[in-house]
Amino acid sequence: MRFIDEVTITIISGKGGNGCTSFRREKYIPWGGPDGGDGGYGGSVYFVADKNLNTLASFRGKKIYRAEDGESGAGRQKHGRYGEDIYIKVPIGTLIRDASTGETLIDLSTDQQEALLLKGGRGGLGNINFKSSTNQAPRYSQEGDEGQSMEVELELKLLADIALVGLPNSGKSTLISRISAAKPKIADYPFTTLEPNLGVVELDDQSFVVADIPGLIEKASEGKGLGIKFLKHIERTTSFVHLVDCSWCLEEFEAFESYMTVKNELLQYKKEFEEKKEIICLTKIDAMTDDEISRFQKYFEEQLDKKVLPISSVSGRNIDRLKQLMFKTVLSGRELK
Repeated sequence: MRFIDEVTITIISGKGGNGCTSFRREKYIPWGGPDGGDGGYGGSVYFVADKNLNTLASFRGKKIYRAEDGESGAGRQKHGRYGEDIYIKVPIGTLIRDASTGETLIDLSTDQQEALLLKGGRGGLGNINFKSSTNQAPRYSQEGDEGQSMEVELELKLLADIALVGLPNSGKSTLISRISAAKPKIADYPFTTLEPNLGVVELDDQSFVVADIPGLIEKASEGKGLGIKFLKHIERTTSFVHLVDCSWCLEEFEAFESYMTVKNELLQYKKEFEEKKEIICLTKIDAMTDDEISRFQKYFEEQLDKKVLPISSVSGRNIDRLKQLMFKTVLSGRELK
């Protein structure tokens, strides 16, 4: 199923049923009074977060979601049935905005979180409600209120703990397939990943969620390439793993420039990304000599004044160490929330 993370739909709450104008007419009771029942309330529109969903693909075909109208009242004080509410299920991490104003109405971030977006119309009162000492036979009742209508934008931001970022073909898909059960498309050409992949990484009876974000390129923050479409998915993560492929580089500065390209695009998109914890990995070291690995690692650590980790998703070298580092950063991020 294709990953869909933005969609616009129309929601409509139910109309309230009309009140009834009716009078008792029974044998031997010549002066029967008013007995018109009330109309039922229209159904309301709710959104519910569901952990079993991970895309907005179900909204691709259906664009209008309507709650049921309330039934009108009847004689003998019979009230109309309430219209059924509609519960629209969306993935956890869905933002709901008013399409006309752009205002964020609700952020559904926990499983089974429920939000009322539109209330159903109020049911009209039957004529029995208008009887008084001065008006024993009211010949009018109330109409039900109309339902409400709204066009809303749904936007899904993945709820991952940690994101894998890097240039196209830097080894993100291979890594997520190595550390989790995710099965992304892997090939030796750029932009293999055309949509985010989620993987659950288990470590010591605990787990965390990793998102493989499609490759970023220079000027991605200005809309070039695929990355800008998915940068928003990094916003919810506590940290990210930055993968740098050194296997093709002749000189250390070439690899470092590729690292800075992605780093700058992240900060251009949102300066707050500077506050996120970052694990830097030199990837595909199975295609490098030990001397080359040592040389590139030393250069990065001197430039950044922090440790970097050489890894190989093919041979498994340092993968367990990486998982431990990832879990440590995720735990520290959770503690800050």
